[in-house]
Amino acid sequence: MSETQYLAAKTIDEAVNAHSKANGSARFLAGGTDLLVQIKSGIKKPNLVIDVKKIVELNTIDEVSENEFIVGASVSGANLNRNPKFSKLWPGVLEAFRLIGSEQIQGRASLGGNLCNGSPAGDSVPALIAAGCKALIAGPNGKREVPIEDFHTGPGKTVLENGEMLVSLKFPKRESNSSDAYLRMTPRTEMDIAVVGCGVSISIENNLCTSARVSMGAVAPTPLLINEATNIMVGSNLNSEILEKVSRLCMDACNPIDDKRGTIEYRTKVAGVLFKRTALIAIDRIKGN
Repeated sequence: MSETQYLAAKTIDEAVNAHSKANGSARFLAGGTDLLVQIKSGIKKPNLVIDVKKIVELNTIDEVSENEFIVGASVSGANLNRNPKFSKLWPGVLEAFRLIGSEQIQGRASLGGNLCNGSPAGDSVPALIAAGCKALIAGPNGKREVPIEDFHTGPGKTVLENGEMLVSLKFPKRESNSSDAYLRMTPRTEMDIAVVGCGVSISIENNLCTSARVSMGAVAPTPLLINEATNIMVGSNLNSEILEKVSRLCMDACNPIDDKRGTIEYRTKVAGVLFKRTALIAIDRIKGN
């Protein structure tokens, strides 16, 4: 087998063109915390690795308007953590990101890389879905936006086609009296893969919920947006009865696997418990507790 070639792309067009010409045998390198491990273990054997860390658009954090952010796909967790305004607006997103590997790994790992890895248990993904985040994608046919809940098509699979790359993540304008949270259940407390993950984003006005998004990870072939949860939560005062109803919805939406880390029954039950805990954290943050 021929040796893997390396290209340090300087522009989006250069990266897209190189990937397109490789006809499926190229991989993008951002932080490399997943890709390099996969190459060394033989899981992936690309003919070409395209380093995108030198592309400006992929490495910037822009507040495009008041409380509305676009985060480059290669921005590391460490750099995103250093942005005080983003941290204040989206604590749940950073909560999820901080669970990806060790502190050293987070100096390289990116939200974009975690998303493109395609794992149903990726910690950042439920938090991004709950946030209402969109993926900005560039390819041979131009640019397009995809809601994060539609980004994954199966375990390890995404909507990215040959020649397409994730450029950035677009976060919606954050309204006042809003917050989010992320929790996961793992056998170990650190550096483990989620058995169940839950992201919740809520807005409250005059003690009534005005918007809500709930997402579950590691309980189905792809991360889930629980649409019916929004219908139940919006317009309510988010009392214990409402949270219990949504908890059951989360359990009903589960379609997990049985493995050595958790049974179907266990994952399903944990999903309901985890939702209630995550929602209460988001509510407390809005109240300033």
